[in-house]
Amino acid sequence: MIAVIDYGVGNMFSLCRSLERVGAESVVTSDFDKISMADKLILPGVGAFGDASKLIKQNGMDKFIKEQCAEGKPLLGICLGMQLLFDKSYEYGAHEGLGLIEGEIVPLADYVKGFKIPHMGWNRLKIVDNNPILRDLKQGSYVYFVHSYYAKCKKGVSATTDYGIDITAAVRNENIFGVQFHPEKSGENGLSILKAFNEL
Repeated sequence: MIAVIDYGVGNMFSLCRSLERVGAESVVTSDFDKISMADKLILPGVGAFGDASKLIKQNGMDKFIKEQCAEGKPLLGICLGMQLLFDKSYEYGAHEGLGLIEGEIVPLADYVKGFKIPHMGWNRLKIVDNNPILRDLKQGSYVYFVHSYYAKCKKGVSATTDYGIDITAAVRNENIFGVQFHPEKSGENGLSILKAFNEL
Protein backbone atom coordinates (compact mmCIF):
# COMPACT_ATOMS: atom_id res chain seq x y z
CA MET A 1 0.00 0.00 0.00
CA ILE A 2 1.27 3.47 -0.95
CA ALA A 3 0.06 6.43 1.09
CA VAL A 4 -0.15 9.60 -1.03
CA ILE A 5 0.21 12.28 1.61
CA ASP A 6 -2.56 14.88 1.41
CA TYR A 7 -1.44 18.10 3.06
CA GLY A 8 -3.62 20.43 1.01
CA VAL A 9 -1.37 21.04 -2.00
CA GLY A 10 -1.97 19.53 -5.43
CA ASN A 11 -4.39 17.51 -7.49
CA MET A 12 -3.96 13.83 -6.66
CA PHE A 13 -6.32 12.39 -9.28
CA SER A 14 -3.88 11.81 -12.15
CA LEU A 15 -1.22 10.46 -9.80
CA CYS A 16 -3.64 7.93 -8.29
CA ARG A 17 -4.82 6.88 -11.74
CA SER A 18 -1.21 6.28 -12.77
CA LEU A 19 -0.53 4.23 -9.64
CA GLU A 20 -3.62 2.18 -10.40
CA ARG A 21 -2.36 1.56 -13.94
CA VAL A 22 0.88 0.02 -12.64
CA GLY A 23 -0.97 -2.20 -10.18
CA ALA A 24 -0.18 -0.19 -7.07
CA GLU A 25 -2.71 0.01 -4.28
CA SER A 26 -2.82 3.56 -2.94
CA VAL A 27 -4.75 5.83 -0.62
CA VAL A 28 -4.78 9.63 -0.45
CA THR A 29 -4.68 10.52 3.22
CA SER A 30 -3.55 12.89 5.93
CA ASP A 31 -4.37 10.37 8.66
CA PHE A 32 -1.28 9.43 10.65
CA ASP A 33 -2.54 5.91 11.34
CA LYS A 34 -3.13 5.18 7.64
CA ILE A 35 0.24 6.64 6.72
CA SER A 36 2.00 4.51 9.35
CA MET A 37 0.30 1.38 7.99
CA ALA A 38 1.48 2.06 4.42
CA ASP A 39 4.53 0.33 2.97
CA LYS A 40 5.64 3.40 1.02
CA LEU A 41 4.90 7.12 0.92
CA ILE A 42 4.53 9.66 -1.87
CA LEU A 43 4.79 13.39 -1.20
CA PRO A 44 3.24 15.26 -4.16
CA GLY A 45 2.84 19.00 -4.55
CA VAL A 46 2.31 21.97 -6.84
CA GLY A 47 2.51 25.66 -6.03
CA ALA A 48 4.78 27.74 -3.80
CA PHE A 49 7.32 26.20 -1.42
CA GLY A 50 6.57 28.57 1.47
CA ASP A 51 2.84 27.83 1.49
CA ALA A 52 3.46 24.09 1.21
CA SER A 53 6.06 24.18 3.98
CA LYS A 54 3.59 25.85 6.35
CA LEU A 55 0.85 23.35 5.50
CA ILE A 56 3.05 20.31 5.98
CA LYS A 57 4.18 21.55 9.39
CA GLN A 58 0.62 21.80 10.63
CA ASN A 59 -0.25 19.12 13.17
CA GLY A 60 3.33 17.84 13.09
CA MET A 61 3.09 16.16 9.67
CA ASP A 62 6.69 17.13 8.87
CA LYS A 63 8.05 15.41 11.99
CA PHE A 64 5.86 12.38 11.38
CA ILE A 65 7.14 11.98 7.81
CA LYS A 66 10.73 12.15 9.04
CA GLU A 67 10.00 9.53 11.69
CA GLN A 68 8.54 7.22 9.05
CA CYS A 69 11.61 7.67 6.84
CA ALA A 70 13.96 7.08 9.78
CA GLU A 71 12.34 3.66 10.14
CA GLY A 72 13.39 2.87 6.56
CA LYS A 73 10.08 3.44 4.78
CA PRO A 74 10.58 4.52 1.12
CA LEU A 75 9.41 8.05 0.32
CA LEU A 76 9.05 9.56 -3.16
CA GLY A 77 8.76 13.33 -3.52
CA ILE A 78 7.32 14.62 -6.80
CA CYS A 79 7.93 18.14 -8.18
CA LEU A 80 7.31 20.52 -5.24
CA GLY A 81 7.21 17.40 -3.08
CA MET A 82 10.81 16.69 -4.12
CA GLN A 83 11.84 20.25 -3.33
CA LEU A 84 10.34 19.97 0.16
CA LEU A 85 12.78 17.13 0.88
CA PHE A 86 15.69 19.59 0.85
CA ASP A 87 17.10 21.78 3.60
CA LYS A 88 15.86 25.16 2.40
CA SER A 89 14.19 27.04 -0.45
CA TYR A 90 14.69 30.62 -1.61
CA GLU A 91 11.31 30.93 -3.33
CA TYR A 92 9.93 34.35 -2.30
CA GLY A 93 12.07 34.45 0.82
CA ALA A 94 13.86 31.73 2.77
CA HIS A 95 11.88 28.71 3.95
CA GLU A 96 12.96 25.58 5.80
CA GLY A 97 12.35 22.19 4.17
CA LEU A 98 12.28 18.70 5.64
CA GLY A 99 16.07 18.32 5.59
CA LEU A 100 15.98 14.76 4.27
CA ILE A 101 18.29 15.57 1.36
CA GLU A 102 21.22 17.98 1.58
CA GLY A 103 20.90 21.05 -0.65
CA GLU A 104 18.89 24.15 -1.46
CA ILE A 105 16.11 25.16 -3.85
CA VAL A 106 17.04 28.22 -5.92
CA PRO A 107 15.48 30.26 -8.75
CA LEU A 108 16.15 28.95 -12.25
CA ALA A 109 16.19 32.55 -13.50
CA ASP A 110 19.38 33.23 -11.50
CA TYR A 111 21.27 30.50 -13.36
CA VAL A 112 19.54 29.91 -16.71
CA LYS A 113 19.92 32.56 -19.42
CA GLY A 114 18.16 32.57 -22.79
CA PHE A 115 15.54 29.98 -21.83
CA LYS A 116 11.93 30.51 -20.85
CA ILE A 117 11.00 30.34 -17.20
CA PRO A 118 9.23 28.24 -16.03
CA HIS A 119 10.92 25.22 -17.53
CA MET A 120 7.83 23.58 -18.97
CA GLY A 121 7.45 20.58 -21.25
CA TRP A 122 9.28 17.43 -22.26
CA ASN A 123 13.00 17.10 -21.71
CA ARG A 124 15.54 14.28 -21.74
CA LEU A 125 17.06 12.65 -18.71
CA LYS A 126 20.77 12.09 -18.28
CA ILE A 127 21.08 9.25 -15.77
CA VAL A 128 24.27 9.78 -13.78
CA ASP A 129 23.96 7.34 -10.88
CA ASN A 130 22.29 4.07 -10.02
CA ASN A 131 18.75 4.61 -8.77
CA PRO A 132 16.30 1.69 -8.53
CA ILE A 133 13.25 3.77 -9.49
CA LEU A 134 14.98 4.63 -12.80
CA ARG A 135 15.89 0.99 -13.50
CA ASP A 136 13.72 0.64 -16.62
CA LEU A 137 14.58 3.97 -18.26
CA LYS A 138 17.00 4.29 -21.13
CA GLN A 139 19.53 7.10 -21.27
CA GLY A 140 17.83 10.11 -22.88
CA SER A 141 14.28 9.12 -21.91
CA TYR A 142 11.83 12.02 -22.06
CA VAL A 143 9.79 13.16 -19.03
CA TYR A 144 7.54 16.16 -18.37
CA PHE A 145 8.69 19.17 -16.31
CA VAL A 146 6.91 22.24 -14.93
CA HIS A 147 9.02 24.30 -12.52
CA SER A 148 10.71 27.67 -11.93
CA TYR A 149 13.06 26.61 -9.13
CA TYR A 150 15.58 23.79 -8.98
CA ALA A 151 17.59 21.82 -6.46
CA LYS A 152 21.28 22.58 -5.97
CA CYS A 153 22.46 19.29 -4.50
CA LYS A 154 25.65 18.55 -2.67
CA LYS A 155 25.24 14.81 -3.23
CA GLY A 156 22.67 12.23 -4.23
CA VAL A 157 21.90 13.35 -7.80
CA SER A 158 20.86 10.37 -9.91
CA ALA A 159 19.63 12.16 -13.05
CA THR A 160 19.86 15.61 -14.61
CA THR A 161 18.29 17.38 -17.55
CA ASP A 162 19.81 20.04 -19.81
CA TYR A 163 18.08 23.43 -19.76
CA GLY A 164 21.05 25.68 -20.36
CA ILE A 165 22.58 24.14 -17.24
CA ASP A 166 22.41 20.67 -15.74
CA ILE A 167 19.23 20.73 -13.67
CA THR A 168 18.68 18.16 -10.95
CA ALA A 169 15.94 15.85 -12.22
CA ALA A 170 16.12 12.93 -9.78
CA VAL A 171 17.75 12.42 -6.40
CA ARG A 172 18.21 9.70 -3.82
CA ASN A 173 19.34 9.52 -0.22
CA GLU A 174 19.04 5.85 0.79
CA ASN A 175 15.24 5.26 1.09
CA ILE A 176 14.40 8.87 0.15
CA PHE A 177 13.70 9.49 -3.54
CA GLY A 178 12.75 12.61 -5.45
CA VAL A 179 11.91 13.57 -9.03
CA GLN A 180 11.54 17.16 -10.24
CA PHE A 181 9.37 16.09 -13.17
CA HIS A 182 5.86 14.65 -13.07
CA PRO A 183 5.81 10.86 -13.57
CA GLU A 184 2.01 10.93 -13.84
CA LYS A 185 2.33 13.24 -16.88
CA SER A 186 5.31 11.46 -18.45
CA GLY A 187 3.61 8.62 -20.31
CA GLU A 188 5.17 5.16 -20.23
CA ASN A 189 8.45 6.48 -18.84
CA GLY A 190 6.65 7.96 -15.86
CA LEU A 191 4.63 4.80 -15.33
CA SER A 192 7.84 2.75 -15.27
CA ILE A 193 9.15 4.94 -12.44
CA LEU A 194 5.98 4.55 -10.38
CA LYS A 195 6.03 0.80 -11.03
CA ALA A 196 9.65 0.51 -9.91
CA PHE A 197 8.91 2.54 -6.77
CA ASN A 198 5.94 0.31 -5.97
CA GLU A 199 8.15 -2.76 -6.30
CA LEU A 200 10.95 -1.57 -4.00
